Amino acid sequence: QVQLVESGGGSVQAGGSLRLSCTASGYSSTYCLGWFRQAPGKEREKVAAISTRGGSTYYADSVKGRFTISQDNAKGTLYLQMNSLKPEDTAMYYCAADTEYDCPLSWRSTRFNYWGLGTQVTVSS
Repeated sequence: QVQLVESGGGSVQAGGSLRLSCTASGYSSTYCLGWFRQAPGKEREKVAAISTRGGSTYYADSVKGRFTISQDNAKGTLYLQMNSLKPEDTAMYYCAADTEYDCPLSWRSTRFNYWGLGTQVTVSS
């Protein structure tokens, strides 16, 4: 069983930065951790993912070069550093974990079997 708790959301102006955190109980049982987001009236979309065993990272084209996903295995914590934020980054951001498959499959299929409750990010122009 994995429990995920996100934090670090907030309101910033365009061009600003935020760092999201996700504390994962049962971290050692995960193969892939990811960040997803969903804006009002839009479908959930993947943002970034990281393999907890090998450290490989994956990014959506819309955030490449601006967002960085990282992990602290000792603390069982996932991070998302978001720089150069844009109004279109406004969304609820969710942390997700896959305890069955590593990221190549998880990222492609977006199948993650554990989800957090989310943290809101609002970027104003």
